[in-house]
Amino acid sequence: MSEIEIPESHPRYESLLTRHRIETGVEKGITSQQGLIAQGRGETFDYLLGERTLSSADEAARVGATHLLRAKRPVLSVNGNVAALVPEETVELGEAVGADIEVNLFNRTPERMEAIATHLREHGAESVKGLEADARIPGLDHERAKVDADGIHAADVVLVPLEDGDRAEALAATGKTEIVVDLNPLSRSAQSASVPIVDNIIRAIPNVTAHARELRDSSADLEAIIEAFDPKATLADAERAIREGQLEGM
Repeated sequence: MSEIEIPESHPRYESLLTRHRIETGVEKGITSQQGLIAQGRGETFDYLLGERTLSSADEAARVGATHLLRAKRPVLSVNGNVAALVPEETVELGEAVGADIEVNLFNRTPERMEAIATHLREHGAESVKGLEADARIPGLDHERAKVDADGIHAADVVLVPLEDGDRAEALAATGKTEIVVDLNPLSRSAQSASVPIVDNIIRAIPNVTAHARELRDSSADLEAIIEAFDPKATLADAERAIREGQLEGM
């Protein structure tokens, strides 16, 4: 089934769309087979959230956009699922905030790295980092430790959607401002983040971009936006929505 064949009026449109994109990603060698499992896990949490962007997640997206705009060296980290689900949207966000894009994988092979970089270029990326892997994130013993010296290693703000918890913790330990998109508010990734966005990535990335464009052209006090944000309250609100949500008609 192609995306065109899935009518937007279908009640499970977004779910079917993401499944299709992940499946295609596996076929192209962009997404690992483990990515299929990760997608299913995330979809469960999205279902419990009512497949909607909570007001707390929207505020977190706005704060994330603020951090990216204020950053000296912002980087958007991309794994196989991100490349499959939101390649063009990631490129648009990078352009909106002046951020580099870097591929970082747990199941890393030269073929997958090049396939993802090529896929991102096909969706508008002018340059893609991650292939040099001439630096390491301290405290990690697996392939996710490999980063570019002039990319994630040197970044002051990193957006890490669909992240592994150990790398999220390791990045936080280096003092970087970490923006995480994760549908599980109890995950180590979300708990480690300076800005946890508990939302589906296909909604979250365009939302961050929209906020960035609005803030970029406004006279808003960016420092005040950041200082007013409470990540623990954001996570608590998402957990409450999951525990108390109404699923009738889903």
